[in-house]
Amino acid sequence: MEQPSIMDRILPASAANSLTVHATANPERTMKLGEILVSRGRITPVQVERILAEQQNSKLRFGELAIKLGFARPKDVEEALAQQFGYSRSDVSTSLIPPKLVAALNPTLPFAEALRGLRSQLMLRWFDGSPGQAALAITSVDRGDGKSFITANLAVVFAQLGERTLVIDADLRHPTQHQIFGVENRMGLSGLLGGRAGLEEISQVASMSNLSVLPSGPLPPNPQELLGRQDFAEMLNQLSTMYDVILVDTPSAQEASDASVIAQRVRAAMIVGRKDRTRSAELNQLAAIMSSSGIQILGATLNSF
Repeated sequence: MEQPSIMDRILPASAANSLTVHATANPERTMKLGEILVSRGRITPVQVERILAEQQNSKLRFGELAIKLGFARPKDVEEALAQQFGYSRSDVSTSLIPPKLVAALNPTLPFAEALRGLRSQLMLRWFDGSPGQAALAITSVDRGDGKSFITANLAVVFAQLGERTLVIDADLRHPTQHQIFGVENRMGLSGLLGGRAGLEEISQVASMSNLSVLPSGPLPPNPQELLGRQDFAEMLNQLSTMYDVILVDTPSAQEASDASVIAQRVRAAMIVGRKDRTRSAELNQLAAIMSSSGIQILGATLNSF
């Protein structure tokens, strides 16, 4: 099966908001891979020169050549890349990570790098620490566009940056986040909004620090009315004091108007489309409809499977 990848990010020009401290806190983030490896005593300056010389006649990357020439171990390169690209390397066995969390399993893939680029733009546009800007609704034009998959993996890269991150499965029609994260779906969001459960329904993702998920819970007969209650807005306000980033997975827009109801509570949304399927006119139409309801559209992202 072909690895999924983000094909394009159609986000508007960033506003004059500042990046969070986490983005530049580590000085190794500004260093080249070779410099990091030398500073850690994994390779020598002479070996760096040899690798750079080999690169002139090779299409391999620096780290790949360092391993091929026997100068560094794969583990050394992986740890250096973790510092360079700003994700946390965990010693937890990858067997504990759910298979659909591609950004956690393979953080050096182009897919994960594209997600980190998307993360940076969202931090400029929305997650900049301003009051009332801790949550973002993620929706799509139609089912099967990959919004739930993108939501989960985007949450991974936020958590890797050290942000306290929560995924809320507010798709009370076709929920999937409990399957993606491999957690139990007991009372969940619907039970919480119905007054039958509390915040204990939030599950910490065992294989990743800083990442939690609130599954959907039992499917209610009236999802739109449930999500439209003031209880949902109050819950989001409470959770915003506990988490830096809250990603809310919604039903697709063509499936139900729940997405707009949720996004109005959250105040902002990002639209996910699928390459070779979602038309730009459909993205623009959905963006216009949501904007007319006072929802700030941060942009759209196209992905392929």
